[in-house]
Amino acid sequence: QVQLVESGGGLVQPGESLRLACAASGSSVSITTMNWYRQAPGKQREWVATITRSSSTFYEDSVKGRFTISRDSGENTMYLQMNSLKPEDTAVYYCRCLDIVGTEYWGQGTQVTVSS
Repeated sequence: QVQLVESGGGLVQPGESLRLACAASGSSVSITTMNWYRQAPGKQREWVATITRSSSTFYEDSVKGRFTISRDSGENTMYLQMNSLKPEDTAVYYCRCLDIVGTEYWGQGTQVTVSS
């Protein structure tokens, strides 16, 4: 079992930055791929970024060049550095991971609001 807890959300103005964190506990040594997803009001949850166990990274087109995903294996924590935030980035952000047998785990989410 893996437990995921997100933090770092908040209210910012357009153009500002936020850094989200996702702390993993439990059987965290079994984690392979980690992801960030987001869900805006009235919309389906969408994929944002992925980081593999070998630290390869992938991004959804709308966040490329603005968001950076990273992970600190020693601290079992994943991060999402979000720069140049836009109102359309407003959503609840969730972290997700897969373990070595393919079981997925989700965090509870953290709210990001970008508004002037």
